[in-house]
Amino acid sequence: MAAARSPAARTRGPAAAGPTYLDALSLLSEVADELVVGSVRDTHVAWADRVGGVVRRATGGASVVPDRIHRGIARAVYAGVSAGLRATSAGLDKAAATGVGPRLEDGPRGRFVSSAVNGLIGDRLVRERPQMAIPMAVRSGGRDVPLDALAEAFPDATGRIVVFLHGLCENESYWGYGRERTGTTYGEALAARGRTPVFLRANTGLGLRENGVALSALLQRLVDGWPVAVDEVALVGHSLGGLVVRAAGAVATAEERPWTDRVTEVVTLGTPHLGAPIAWGIGHGSRGLGMLPETAAFGRILDWRSLGVHDLVAGLAEDVPPLPHARYRLVAATLTRSQRHPVGHVVGDLLVRSRSAYGRDRRGRTLFPGGEVLHLGRTDHFDLLNHPEVHLAMERWLP
Repeated sequence: MAAARSPAARTRGPAAAGPTYLDALSLLSEVADELVVGSVRDTHVAWADRVGGVVRRATGGASVVPDRIHRGIARAVYAGVSAGLRATSAGLDKAAATGVGPRLEDGPRGRFVSSAVNGLIGDRLVRERPQMAIPMAVRSGGRDVPLDALAEAFPDATGRIVVFLHGLCENESYWGYGRERTGTTYGEALAARGRTPVFLRANTGLGLRENGVALSALLQRLVDGWPVAVDEVALVGHSLGGLVVRAAGAVATAEERPWTDRVTEVVTLGTPHLGAPIAWGIGHGSRGLGMLPETAAFGRILDWRSLGVHDLVAGLAEDVPPLPHARYRLVAATLTRSQRHPVGHVVGDLLVRSRSAYGRDRRGRTLFPGGEVLHLGRTDHFDLLNHPEVHLAMERWLP
């Protein structure tokens, strides 16, 4: 990506007013050049070489000149398309640097695009397009909440906080998924019981350790700057968010940060504590495709996945211990009614298997001694964001 960056784009940083749709279109042009055009070109040339070799052996070398002509024409065409896309990206970068055009943060669709892109290549964005990289922040009304303005954002703040962190490629609005079915959300239900929900947004393309450090620092500032004295903190993470919560706890424990002393409950919803098969499969698929020149380009596409996706392969093992004073509630789902059904056992909720969501390995060892587990049948990964049975469970866990 870096090779295609324009001077205007390189001088922009996260202090700018925020990414615009022109930034997104510039990134799209760059991706189209590097991945689409580059992959098609390399695959075309590789197959042409293989077919040309077969023909040359069959004809005693009679097709050498036509083969060279074909390759020259193909490379010229691809070079022209690539140059056009690079020029488009550079032009859009210059226009975006002037601040013109609607901003991604101004609407739910733009925020959806921003969160998805950050999940897929967020680590690259930090290095190469910082104006598009999402900073970890408290969110309210589709905006970041400055940590020195918490009293204004939370006028009815209580001393019992429930912090929600979303999963890969998601944002805080995902916690409203299925509201038309349940009539409420976890946050609304908790607020009715006297707790204050706090929703975060993060760049899920960053590695777990980096996000854990950021979350630990944010939680400390949140507790220190909260409008009233904080008595209890509960942490709720969906999917990757649960891993980031655990990573934050490990960092905070090592640094003896006092926010952890207030944590009473940790709820993880479909979190791949021991890794996710789909992430493992992507890694093996990219290596397999890279073994042949005809498919190596497609392997490079898979290798574009972010550190956040890489970290889903293994999850977090026992070297990241649970917080000593917190009760852990571990929710898993399967597409089948029973988690012992062969299909449910293999595919889990489509992304995460039950054993990983519970933090239990094949030998029965658990990452969370004493943790309470809850299984939801006929439920997929995203149903966990707002599920009636989780609502009922939270009435017990967070009364």
